[in-house]
Amino acid sequence: MKPVANLLLFALAGIAALGAAPAALAQAFPSKPIRIIVPFGAGGIADITARTVAQRMSETLGQQVIVDNRPSAGGIVASEAVAKADPDGHTLLLMSNGTAVSAGLFKSLPFDPVKDFAPVATLGFFDIAIITGTESRHKSLAELIAFGKANPGKLNIGTINVGSTQNLAGELFKSSAAIDAQIVPFKGTPALITALRGGEIDIAVEILGPVMSQINAKAVRVLAVMGEKRYDGLPDVPTVREAGIAGFNVASWNALAAPAKTPRDVLARLNKEAAAAVNTPAVRQRLKELGVEARAGSPEQLQELLVAEIRRWTDVINRARIEKQ
Repeated sequence: MKPVANLLLFALAGIAALGAAPAALAQAFPSKPIRIIVPFGAGGIADITARTVAQRMSETLGQQVIVDNRPSAGGIVASEAVAKADPDGHTLLLMSNGTAVSAGLFKSLPFDPVKDFAPVATLGFFDIAIITGTESRHKSLAELIAFGKANPGKLNIGTINVGSTQNLAGELFKSSAAIDAQIVPFKGTPALITALRGGEIDIAVEILGPVMSQINAKAVRVLAVMGEKRYDGLPDVPTVREAGIAGFNVASWNALAAPAKTPRDVLARLNKEAAAAVNTPAVRQRLKELGVEARAGSPEQLQELLVAEIRRWTDVINRARIEKQ
């Protein structure tokens, strides 16, 4: 009986070891520095958001969290690098609504935006605003929409480059408001603001953070914000929805994602640490200064957001007949 008993004990010990493996993996993670690959250049809202969260996560994870900037058209270089990285949780992508836009904007991608990534958590959402010049005759968004309907083809809406979130938000606003307006793209925010202040365009659609200094200096005026609620820093400015376009809700966002097949317990640890970082008062305050509402969520919520955003922006791209790249 002893050999049989010994064999049984050996088998049970093996099963117990297998069951303990995931727990051991979670305890061992992270075993080296973590990289967050950011598909934008240094100094922008996405980069500062990533660095602010990374610094806090470094403190709680016990390993350095490094930001690796790899800007490229559509964020393809950064996304591909993460999609092909080892699925061990040590390489993450700063995902954004740009990821969703790319799914509809490019003829093909070297990765699947949904299947090749494991969502970790959202980090923050930031408003997009409709602004005009201080001397503009359009005193409210309702007046602007009324003008657009009464004067087909005479309203000019400025945005940055074609296919950007701001550009597509402008296209969505135009179709939602049922106005015949011209979308005028510019190479960057400085050129856009110069054109707006010079009266070359009637309004501009831009992320709020980069133009807050212009707003505070009263060089431009905000007609509305595009999100679901008013921006805390501009409590008197209505949302597009409040101005009469029912159901309108557009915001830019950042999140963290890992390569597909990353173990669930590692994802759970990353989600916990990212949420803790985002909810830290100092982090929330820093993001607020950038015009970002710190907001963490579950992997499931991020997955739903990504799928919904891909569907929405692909539809906008198709309706606007924007040529695929």
